[in-house]
Formats: sequence, C-alpha cells, structure tokens
Amino acid sequence: MLLLIAPGGARAQLRAAASEQSASREGRDRLLLLYNTHTAERIEIVYRHNDQYIPGALAKLDYFLRDHRTGDVRHFDPRLYDILSDLTSSIGHPGGEIDIVCGYRTPSTNESLRAHTTGVAKNSLHIQAEAIDLRMPGIDTLKLRKAALALQRGGVGYYPHSDFIHVDVGRVRQWCFDCPATLAVGD
Repeated sequence: MLLLIAPGGARAQLRAAASEQSASREGRDRLLLLYNTHTAERIEIVYRHNDQYIPGALAKLDYFLRDHRTGDVRHFDPRLYDILSDLTSSIGHPGGEIDIVCGYRTPSTNESLRAHTTGVAKNSLHIQAEAIDLRMPGIDTLKLRKAALALQRGGVGYYPHSDFIHVDVGRVRQWCFDCPATLAVGD
C-alpha cells in the first residue's frame, strides 16, 4: 500500500477522488435492506451487480418474501427489487430500510384474506410474486406513494389507514383504498 501525504488543498482533492471512486464502485451494486413485519427477519443483500442479477441473492430474497402463513416460496420477478431500490433512492434514502408488509401469497392465503378483510384483489399479483406491500420507517407513506407513482414502473396502491403502499410490475396504474376523493385518482 502506498500512502501519499499531500499539502492541504491536494489532500482534499485526493479525498474527493477517493470518494468518487468508492461511489462509482458502489453504484454498480444494487443493495436492499428489508425487514419483514410478520417474521421479524431482516436482510441486507446485494442482489445485482451492474446489469447482472445474482442468483443466490435472488433465492434468499424469494425465501425472505415467502408466504409467512404457509412457508411457501415463489420466485419473484427481479424487476420488483429494482423498483424497491429506485424507490429508496428517489426519496433521498438510497439503501434505506423497507418494512415488508406482504410479499408472496399462496392462492389459499389470498382467498382467506379476501374473506376476512377488504381491499384484497381476487387475482392479486402477490399470488404471482409480482407485488410487494411496504412502508419505510420515518417516511410518510403519502410521500412514498408519490415517489412510486413518479417511477412509472407498474401499479401503485395506497392504503393510508393501514399505512402502506403496494408496488407491482404489472401495467402502470394507481388506486387508493378508502381514500378521500382528492387522493383516489391523484393529487
């Protein structure tokens, strides 16, 4: 290792250059920090390097997002992870922790939820492992909703009374469950 000691101004330039190199290296890796609200599990994982998804990391995320009622695991569309990563960056908290309210649901779990709660779609994309319900600690869910809508990368649902948003990789659309008319179709 070679250590150069530079005069004051040059030292600052060296620090800035080192910081840029570090940021450039980090920019190639896509990281997620997730907390599962039902299992109390936490995962911090690099799931993509440059344009290549990391198969082992995807398998760990699939397990993490399993149906917590049955333990069943399904392979998630990795574009969903890109949405999560981009969402944290777009609100100024790149790599910030995301609380997972719901990941994968088996058809039987989905049907049970439909029978006992409102706002659950019969053909939910959760069944296809193409949707996630989430919130972020310290971030207003309305702000999170606006940021997700701005991404224009799939469906965005807003559930203010339950304090979470839904994101999916389906067609671009939005809905607001049990919201005032001003939020039902946009702001």
